[in-house]
Amino acid sequence: MQNELGDLLIRLTKRLHHFQKERLAPLGLTPSQSRALRVIVGSGPLRMVDLAERLGVVPRSVTSLVDALEEAGLATRSPDPANRRSLLVEATDRGRAARAEMAAVRREAAERVLAPLDAGQRATLLELLTVMDAGDGPCARPPLAD
Repeated sequence: MQNELGDLLIRLTKRLHHFQKERLAPLGLTPSQSRALRVIVGSGPLRMVDLAERLGVVPRSVTSLVDALEEAGLATRSPDPANRRSLLVEATDRGRAARAEMAAVRREAAERVLAPLDAGQRATLLELLTVMDAGDGPCARPPLAD
């Protein structure tokens, strides 16, 4: 049963990702760029090193992500007034609009997967997933920005 449950969770996650990827293709964002944009919009202006930490990647990886977001007009970099050696990353109006569209697509994808469940089943699933998300086991990670 445990293997079946794991396989089912993976299959549903892939279904969510596929739907989101398909719907967000017109934005031209990779999953990594989408995730970075979510963090940038959700956190306001932040230093590149802080973005790397929140994404769980090395700082040099963030440079290429921010380069792509900046090239697409979704983010900008500016000097950090508190530390002239650092740069702050901030979403543009276009980036915030893209983030809002991404959130709508995520909600729509979730609704498609959850459609077969009634309100009681959804409440139970929410409770179970909340317990799993709060766990401190070997797969525990810091919460990600939506």
